[in-house]
Amino acid sequence: MKHAVGDDVFPGGVLLVLKNDSVLFFEAYGYADIFSKRLMTRDTIFDLASLTKPLATTLAVMNLIEQNRLGLEQTLESVLPPFKKTDKGPIRIKQLLAHVSGLPDYRPYYKELDPLPKNIRKSTLRDLLVKENLVRPTGRCTLYSDIGFMILEWVVENISGRRLDQLLKEDIYRPLGIENLFFIDLDSEPLQANFAATEHCPWRNILLTGAVHDENAWAAGGIEGHSGLFGNAQSLSVLLSELVSAFHGRSSRPGFQPDLVRRFLKRSYDSDRALGFDTPSPAGSSSGHYFSRRSVGHLGFTGTSFWVDLDRFIIVILLTNRIHPSRANIRIKVFRPKLHDAIMKSILSEG
Repeated sequence: MKHAVGDDVFPGGVLLVLKNDSVLFFEAYGYADIFSKRLMTRDTIFDLASLTKPLATTLAVMNLIEQNRLGLEQTLESVLPPFKKTDKGPIRIKQLLAHVSGLPDYRPYYKELDPLPKNIRKSTLRDLLVKENLVRPTGRCTLYSDIGFMILEWVVENISGRRLDQLLKEDIYRPLGIENLFFIDLDSEPLQANFAATEHCPWRNILLTGAVHDENAWAAGGIEGHSGLFGNAQSLSVLLSELVSAFHGRSSRPGFQPDLVRRFLKRSYDSDRALGFDTPSPAGSSSGHYFSRRSVGHLGFTGTSFWVDLDRFIIVILLTNRIHPSRANIRIKVFRPKLHDAIMKSILSEG
């Protein structure tokens, strides 16, 4: 990690490693903000970017399934009437979670939303989602899609009658004692916290600190299904440890049914992903070479990631500000698997 900071892989980062609920390593490195020279600390809060998908939206869907208010086999048109009589109506909830919906990966909706009054941006975004065309046949191949998770956020809010961030806080995070996983409502007063800076955004012409980096999430108000979650390493470790405990039927806390957790964390038959989570690819995985096949994880564009070896109960959380001050820095792609290999070799050599 010190070499990575010195080699400009990222300005700063936090690395947390756990095995069997015991912390093996937890350190912070470098700068949270290179301009103010503010140091990274273990409690620094990061824009988690696409970690929102597994650790927010997916868990909200799981919560509704536990309450028998939603089913994985339900079609989109059965829960969101605007999708009736569209090519997206037959898409199943599980296909959105596994990224086999056939929806495109990304669209720059923010360009259309930004000029609009704030109070109609969300409804306009949802109109755009209804009109979006499929680019692959549903269920045929994996195509990672932000858009699918924007739709899942809509599903969650429509069924629960609550905003995504409220459901998560009340039903999942707070019961686990987690305080530092949250969304930032851009219509509210700015939060004062120890945030890692991200990009000096050329579109917004500001240095982003404590405001979501993803342009579509920003234009929609900060709370979206694909991006918008903020948090620190400690809070992620509590949540991930609880998921692994539930997976093994060892959780003493309500909230995650073991059978349902196993269903979500198992690689899908029609995808190279689990439901809402990524899995190690046969070659070139960011998890390196030593995580077992029964592992799950996810990456975030801002430089965040986690990988969990379910068989060995090993959790590696790497949070960095690699896009600070520019997203052009992609050195982390080479660094991540090397780091994971070094960690796993060290743990496995000790038995």
